[in-house]
Amino acid sequence: MFVDTAKIKIKAGDGGDGKVSFHREKYVAAGGPDGGDGGKGGDVVFLADSNLSTLADFRYKRSYNANNGEHGLPGKKGKNAKDLVILVPFGTLVKEAETGRLIADISGASPVILAKGGKGGFGNSHFATPTRQAPRFAKPGNPGESIEILLELKLLADVGLIGFPNVGKSTLISVISMARPIIADYHFTTITPVLGVVSVRESSSFVVADIPGLIEGAWKGIGLGHQFLRHIDRCRLLVHVVDISGSEGRNPIEDFNTINQELFKFDSSLARRPMIVAGNKCDLAEQDKILEFQAFVEGQGYLFVPISAVAHYNTDTLINIAAEHLSKLPPIKVYEPEPKPVTFEDEKSLKDRSINVTVCDNIYFVESKWLSNVIRSVNFDDFESFNYFQNLLIKSGVIQKLKDAGMVQGDTVSIYDLEFEYVE
Repeated sequence: MFVDTAKIKIKAGDGGDGKVSFHREKYVAAGGPDGGDGGKGGDVVFLADSNLSTLADFRYKRSYNANNGEHGLPGKKGKNAKDLVILVPFGTLVKEAETGRLIADISGASPVILAKGGKGGFGNSHFATPTRQAPRFAKPGNPGESIEILLELKLLADVGLIGFPNVGKSTLISVISMARPIIADYHFTTITPVLGVVSVRESSSFVVADIPGLIEGAWKGIGLGHQFLRHIDRCRLLVHVVDISGSEGRNPIEDFNTINQELFKFDSSLARRPMIVAGNKCDLAEQDKILEFQAFVEGQGYLFVPISAVAHYNTDTLINIAAEHLSKLPPIKVYEPEPKPVTFEDEKSLKDRSINVTVCDNIYFVESKWLSNVIRSVNFDDFESFNYFQNLLIKSGVIQKLKDAGMVQGDTVSIYDLEFEYVE
């Protein structure tokens, strides 16, 4: 079954908790703290797999959780959890389910981290100092990221075959490539997109996609083709296949205009995509009808190639013309991730200068979202940068908050990964 959309929830692993323990050894009276740090939680990683062509694997399993990091152990750090690797087809777009924001385009061979695992907590050995030789506390691990996402597959094909049902697209792709779609003399024989690799020369090839037949109203959900219009989006070149024999009683010019209008209504940029018009079943058409259609198409600014897919007439010419066009076109489109918009809550958190001070075993722990960002920007090896940080602690009220909590000279202050002794 061809499935090209899915909604799933992913969660990275939580970091392991730090350990509180003390070294115990025969004949060693006071071994000191040896509690290890917790291990990092596993990331959720997406990786494109050329063996996959649909999102069917996500139809029944909707939740994916990476393992948590191992808790710290006496004398050693807990093990980091393995990353959870999720395989998807090339061309899969990952969007935020709540907003529709594009997070990633999985179109290359490189793995993409979609949710980061939590950092492990510090064990009590991390807090040992010459003046604090037996810390009886550790830090818990941080939680892993969690998000609900939408997966949308947009096939990676150089050329897209479009046109009404039963005009010979499936026959054409079977002739010019090794693809073997179901071919029959009734509408909507092709109910899923079919990909085929077309060899032009020994070292040159391109990928062609047979898109299920479009009909009038496809852009708003009529027929089968509307489900797959998105797969034309990445195609660099379109080959519009038209039955110029009128074997089903339709007018080729009207068919051509109808399909182009459907493309425009679905996405106006598709109507401007480079296009070759393949007049199929020309062996069944009258010469004056072929010339009339050719004059109309060329009058619209398109290149016309009369072919007969069944008789293999002019199909090599069509391949060579398509290859020549592709050599002059930019590569297949890869979407750039959209930056996360700043929401009201984000703005509020950025302006939030609240400071939380907790005291444990005579250590003053300071937590504040804005302070966490500041620390990452400070170079503590540079005097001016460090001096700026000290003044910021005073002006922002952090030092006063610590004094209100009972801090005096000589006490230890811990601000995230930074730890120092307070000196007035």
